[in-house]
Amino acid sequence: VQLQASGGGLVHPGGSLRLSCTASGGTFTNYVMAWFRQTPGNEREFVGVIRRRGGITAYADAVKGRFTISRDNSENTVYLQMTSLKAEDTGVYYCAAGSPAWGSVRDATLYYYWGQGTQVTVSS
Repeated sequence: VQLQASGGGLVHPGGSLRLSCTASGGTFTNYVMAWFRQTPGNEREFVGVIRRRGGITAYADAVKGRFTISRDNSENTVYLQMTSLKAEDTGVYYCAAGSPAWGSVRDATLYYYWGQGTQVTVSS
């Protein structure tokens, strides 16, 4: 499975961005889809996750209420809508596909496939 992420960029604090991640080469609905982010010198940090058929999601406390993850299984695409962005949201955002148990979805080591990352910079 190949994952292609896009949609990053530079945005002012309080602004919004929508990231996309399109999968190819596999059966999209076989996988839980997640977003992680990483800043220099730090490990990848869980952002959010969505179940295979959509509908059920989970988020890191730091983004809850500001970020929304969704998926369109007909387009093999997962989205991350980010609003009320803060400087601390700056980082490289990665999409990931895997089959972790729902209780372990925050563990990056359990995901099989990763996108290439897209840079999000929140700055005035």
